[in-house]
Amino acid sequence: MAMLNSFRSARSRFPIADGFRHLWTSRALLSDQSENDNNKKKEPQQFIHEETDEEYEKNIKTKILCASLKFVPEMGWSKQAISAGAESIGYPGVIHGLFPNGGAALVLHFYSMSNHKLNQMLEKETLAIETDPSNPRKMPEQQIHDAIETRLRMVIPYKKTWSQALAIMTLPPNVPTALANLLTLIDDICYYAGDRSVDINWYTRRMILATIYKATELYMLQDTSEDHKKTWLFLDRRIKDALHVYAMLSSSAKSSPDETLSYVTEMATSVFVTARNIVGLSWNR
Repeated sequence: MAMLNSFRSARSRFPIADGFRHLWTSRALLSDQSENDNNKKKEPQQFIHEETDEEYEKNIKTKILCASLKFVPEMGWSKQAISAGAESIGYPGVIHGLFPNGGAALVLHFYSMSNHKLNQMLEKETLAIETDPSNPRKMPEQQIHDAIETRLRMVIPYKKTWSQALAIMTLPPNVPTALANLLTLIDDICYYAGDRSVDINWYTRRMILATIYKATELYMLQDTSEDHKKTWLFLDRRIKDALHVYAMLSSSAKSSPDETLSYVTEMATSVFVTARNIVGLSWNR
């Protein structure tokens, strides 16, 4: 237990990195959450019961969304899938009205659930090494490869409808939360791969890795090879390319931190533009 508590508190020893992580995600997702939390702190004690009701409603929503996932391959990321999921666990189909965002709520639930599952797996692997140093430790690039592959394999059961999910999440109201989920995923992968940087490299590595993840995700949608072998080879090549790019950026005496971040941001932007083109959408929609 002491080992577990020690590991879980490890990030507190890197307060600057935690600050970067807050900036990394808060602009997209956490600013509204922070405001809600502050408002709750100001509420009088008589509203405690109301908060409990909100938690109860949240639990119901989670159960319905979990049950709805098995209907996604046939019905897509839609209100119809949510209605079917609700009925399968004893709720009326019209309860989909609890989800005004429709299919977006289902996509976001799947994304955050999958992120959490991967986080638990990475933490378990790291704890196993901490507990028994004789366990083989992977190279960082191998850890990154395995983490991305593991996460993308969670998408495979929904591959036929995943382009619809991408289309839903590129709609303007959904972009901030979708981006925050992606960046949180990337941050977790970097952290468990041993990244403890507290400077501009913190951003650089994550932007490069976000680009790799999205590029591999898009490649996987087109891949028809057995067990998606071509996708994992594509991932290998992108990681090797990233190592060369990162080495070049790190060794360049001419590039300022702002120029470096701008360059990597352009790389990531090009991938998101490709994703948008693949699903046939425009930002002006």
